[in-house]
Amino acid sequence: MSAQNWGSSLAASLCLLTYTSLGAELTSSTKARLWSLQPLQQPAIPHFSASNPADANPIDAFVRAKLDEKGLQRAPPADRRTLIRRLYFDLTGLPPTPEQIDAFVADPGPRAYAKLVDHLLDSPRYGERWARHWLDVVHYGETHGYDKDKPRPNAWPYRDYVIRAFNEDKPYARFVQEQLAGDVLFPGTRDGIEALGFIAAGPWDLIGHEEVPETKIDGKIARHLDRDDMVMNTMQTFNSLTVQCAQCHDHKFDPIAQADYYRLQAVFAAIDRTNKKYDPDPAVAQQRAELEARQQNLARQQKTLEDKIVARAGDALKELDKKLAAAEQAANNGAAYGYHSNIEKSPDVTKWVQIDLGRSIPLGSLTLHPCKDDFNHIGEGFGFPVRFRMELSEDPAFQSGVTLVADQTSADFPNPKLNAPSYDAHGRAGRYIRVTATQLALRQDDYIFALAELTALTADGHNAARGAAVTALDSIEAPARWQRNNLTDGWYPGLGAKDSGEAALLRQQRQDLLAQATPSAEADQLAQLERDAGATKAALEKLPPLQTAYVGAVHTGSGSFTGTGATGGKPRPIHILLRGNVQKPGDLVEPAALPAVATLPATFDLPKDHTEGDRRAALARWLTDPRNPLSWRSIVNRVWQYHFGHGLVETPNDFGHMGAVPTHPELLDWLASTFRDQGQSLKQLHRLIVTSATYQQQSQGATTAADSAAALDPDNRYLWRQTRRKLEAEAVRDAMLLVAGCLDLKMGGPSFQDFVIDKPEHSPHYEYHLSNPEDAKTHRRSIYRFIVRSQPQPFMNTLDCADPSMQVARRNESVSPLQALALLNNSLVLTMSKHFAAKLQEQPGDLPAKVARAYTEATGRDPSPAAQEVLTSYAGEFGLTNLCRVLFNLNEFTFVD
Repeated sequence: MSAQNWGSSLAASLCLLTYTSLGAELTSSTKARLWSLQPLQQPAIPHFSASNPADANPIDAFVRAKLDEKGLQRAPPADRRTLIRRLYFDLTGLPPTPEQIDAFVADPGPRAYAKLVDHLLDSPRYGERWARHWLDVVHYGETHGYDKDKPRPNAWPYRDYVIRAFNEDKPYARFVQEQLAGDVLFPGTRDGIEALGFIAAGPWDLIGHEEVPETKIDGKIARHLDRDDMVMNTMQTFNSLTVQCAQCHDHKFDPIAQADYYRLQAVFAAIDRTNKKYDPDPAVAQQRAELEARQQNLARQQKTLEDKIVARAGDALKELDKKLAAAEQAANNGAAYGYHSNIEKSPDVTKWVQIDLGRSIPLGSLTLHPCKDDFNHIGEGFGFPVRFRMELSEDPAFQSGVTLVADQTSADFPNPKLNAPSYDAHGRAGRYIRVTATQLALRQDDYIFALAELTALTADGHNAARGAAVTALDSIEAPARWQRNNLTDGWYPGLGAKDSGEAALLRQQRQDLLAQATPSAEADQLAQLERDAGATKAALEKLPPLQTAYVGAVHTGSGSFTGTGATGGKPRPIHILLRGNVQKPGDLVEPAALPAVATLPATFDLPKDHTEGDRRAALARWLTDPRNPLSWRSIVNRVWQYHFGHGLVETPNDFGHMGAVPTHPELLDWLASTFRDQGQSLKQLHRLIVTSATYQQQSQGATTAADSAAALDPDNRYLWRQTRRKLEAEAVRDAMLLVAGCLDLKMGGPSFQDFVIDKPEHSPHYEYHLSNPEDAKTHRRSIYRFIVRSQPQPFMNTLDCADPSMQVARRNESVSPLQALALLNNSLVLTMSKHFAAKLQEQPGDLPAKVARAYTEATGRDPSPAAQEVLTSYAGEFGLTNLCRVLFNLNEFTFVD
């Protein structure tokens, strides 16, 4: 059983065990009362005092009402230094500089905080920060996972799309629709293609797809699990429902039937994870589409006219075609490679081969065509001499009257591969042409001289060497591959099919017959079509090259993994699988959504001849329908979680009966309905949250009220204070690079690799310890790091980085000795400590001033007198580099506040 299949079976078993432990199954009526499925309506804002600034934000009115209900008191506001550091990390993932902190603290304006919020939301760093959160949820990775875990070099366009979408503040409905059906709903757009990386974001079983046909049981399992991942990723990301629990039976807790699950699988029944070519520029995409349409139209016209001419030529043409096919087949059998000298142990042995034209002929260009032989992986240019000369003479012994045509004996001649070198004879006459190799080509541990063909064109373009007699100093005669006569047989690599004299004659007869059957008007028409086709092809070739993105699309590959491309993207039939077993298919199902969402239809109004993209488009519209309460509650809850450490619903990926219930249901619905109805702007949602008094509270306090609140609500579920949060692994790494003066803020493009790949041909090993931490290419923001599934980056993994093989709706937050050791001894930490110290050395001031500056850059505040004294003494004894290592290990460095 594959790892993924085992995991799915385990998940199903755990669902069943959990149900059994409850002792009774939830009734249908109980399932239907699920809070998250109730219609979304905007509740009234609780009464608040408009004269109280702390109540000016509706969020605070809802939170205060809950605090009053629970007998809790709100914590005091945080100081400005805390607020600016909190805002910078929350909105950009980077710390503020001491200068930015001082400027904010010194600004007395009433809008100083609001201006700072707007400034950070407008920063391109905002999209990078929030894209990382989103990529956690959709389990984005840049390798396939499973056994071989090969890289996906074209996955990164989806990551760039997410960053761009957040920075552009794309309306959420458009954001969702692009990720499921951008190619259908927004054709010709860059985002409409790159966003489809969402469908392909998760793991993929290369062996189960590439090496096992879809007709085999293991192939069926692999593709079933692939669709399961697509369904799970879609419904948990956008609707926060565990639909995948209905894979083997009706959902034990939520109103989701097994048939509902397979109807969702049917939405993705035609697509696979695959590389797709596209134009990032919509104008170029439109131009390419028009040219390709014109090209196809010209081809249709040309074929129609040619079919008409062929029909007119009749049976005589059919007979010629039969004879020509037989002649070409005979010529291709045992295709000749060329002339091959005897093998020598030294490269300095002279070899020669020459042809006899039969009479003295004035010659134009002489061309040497290289051989192609995969012996010892040499391939194109096999045996082509390193140094040589070419001569003409009337004397077969080349003792007199010798004319030098080419002299390449004084320096090594680069191997031409299949780019045959030509030399001009300038009309000089000769009967014999000799090529002399003065330095032979390497074969293995020995040396040879080989040529595929020698052509000698006359002024009228005739090849005088065709069929000429060949002699040589020596020759390996191993017909039909190697023999002297191959040098003038008229065929060489790159020419195409070997052309015998009979085939050439028949081909000429065919052309003559077609010419006789073609009236002059049709001949003119054909010529014009060919000119138009050539011009269209030239115009296409001038367009910028297509880019490639790894997305969910119809796969048109070859071998075992052919996808549905061979059938034109026709969706696979999807059956309800009894107990989830691919060997026990039940009823056939059609694509649909969830009937449990009673506020809108679950069935899709699709025509009988609909395309596979119509299915995805229908689901995208269903998910973003204003009447779907799940989509709007889910996204505002996710955004809330990243600002407060936990969501209004503690289980962001499970809004079902086994998930948590909202702590502030009215606030959740007010946020969701406001977000839905007022532009679906994520930036506006951030602005609303971070400008609330609830967000701006202290995260800890030493007052009696705080002690009382901590006793009543130790987990801060009712938001009587701000939650003290630990920085994610990426924020720690990026802050370290920034403070050290090494952070490269270049945006977009292929990911940097902080590893060296071993054994790339089979099962790659990603060797992180071989990466050089001084390599500037690896000093970009962590969002641009190449994400490996099977072998996580050890330093980032220690700091609780997300596992890309699973959806991570909320990261673990741990504090461990291993983290302290990593932050003290990891090679990246040591390198950044060195650079941080070098930056400090360049600044004016004595050692205490440098220590104070280092502390302020690392923590956002000045050191206390006691800390200043201790750290200065430490730096004096152990140096600034070691001081920087200590600062990187402080809790104040790795926590938001």
